[in-house]
Amino acid sequence: MRGPGFEWDDAKAAENFANHGIGFEAARGVFADPFAIEWRDDRQDYGEERFVIVGMVDGRLLFVAYTMRGERIRLISARGAEPIEHRRYHEENP
Repeated sequence: MRGPGFEWDDAKAAENFANHGIGFEAARGVFADPFAIEWRDDRQDYGEERFVIVGMVDGRLLFVAYTMRGERIRLISARGAEPIEHRRYHEENP
């Protein structure tokens, strides 16, 4: 768990960094982007309600999956946004 309002599994965070080069500390920054876009991730049944947020952090567009645990945001994964996510972000923020 790191930072007010956020939590995550440290082993999952390390695996995410190894796979995508994005740390969860940095990924928290998407929530500060006033132009970030969010949607419910209902592609499959995860056994919990999950969400996606795409936003800018230090000039890089990130895709972050998360769920809510009470009042805290639990980060699940983070990676650089793919082209379709770039397009969606810029279409919603002309």
